[in-house]
Amino acid sequence: MTFKGGSRGEDVARDYYETSDVDAFYAHVWGGEDIHNGIYAEAGEAVANASRRTVERVAGKVADLLKPGAAVLDMGSGYGGPARYLAATFDCTVTALNISEAQNRHHRDVNAERGLAGLIDVVTGSFQNVPYDDGHFDVVWSQEAFCHSPDRARTVTEAVRVLKPGGALVFTDLMAADGVPAETLEAVVSRLRTNELATPEFYLRSLAASGMARIEFDDLSEQMGHHYERLIEEVRAHEQELRAVISPDYLTALLTSLTLWVDAADRGQLRWGIFHCRRS
Repeated sequence: MTFKGGSRGEDVARDYYETSDVDAFYAHVWGGEDIHNGIYAEAGEAVANASRRTVERVAGKVADLLKPGAAVLDMGSGYGGPARYLAATFDCTVTALNISEAQNRHHRDVNAERGLAGLIDVVTGSFQNVPYDDGHFDVVWSQEAFCHSPDRARTVTEAVRVLKPGGALVFTDLMAADGVPAETLEAVVSRLRTNELATPEFYLRSLAASGMARIEFDDLSEQMGHHYERLIEEVRAHEQELRAVISPDYLTALLTSLTLWVDAADRGQLRWGIFHCRRS
């Protein structure tokens, strides 16, 4: 799946994550640590807690490989929450590859504060061309980052290329349900500044074509609507303080966009879950 504009798609992703409004939304509403869908144990649970539960669930898929000294690549590492969790919990080394230097500066600062700088190498770059040799990593990890790729087939190929034989690829992503036309979700995905979403079938086909084995998809799509409802509730609960750090126009557009995500999830047009597979 190649997006219009090629490398321009990378510029769009970088610009999106480096706007002050987006940064403030992620910091004040999402918790500024694990910026991805949450797995909720109860109604009204804190977004940050549910998002951390997702990290723990994803890690469980590859726990047999997450040993002291294991080499992990986090593709699209954002503010670094998962990278810090992996390094602190498993004593593995994490290469955090991310296109936004603004996020990466924050990531490095927090790593230093928590004494994890020696285990996490934060690298500014694109996952369209991963700057590492073939077979370099034991685990390649990503959470809700591939949706920003201008060429997702290439992204999957790069993820597989840098895996050692027997290594694991594990990732989550925001997706359209199989068979849903791209134009149906145009308004929904506009906040992400992307043209369309991949589908579970696309990823399953791409992984198989890349030679991966034991390919599994844990469909957790039922969590999506609740997650975006919780984001709306948090925005509204803290609206007055958010207005001090987020522009009024962005805040209005944000609430509209989040509502569209809830509606699309309720209509069964979106998919989300955990892909995990091994390199032969």
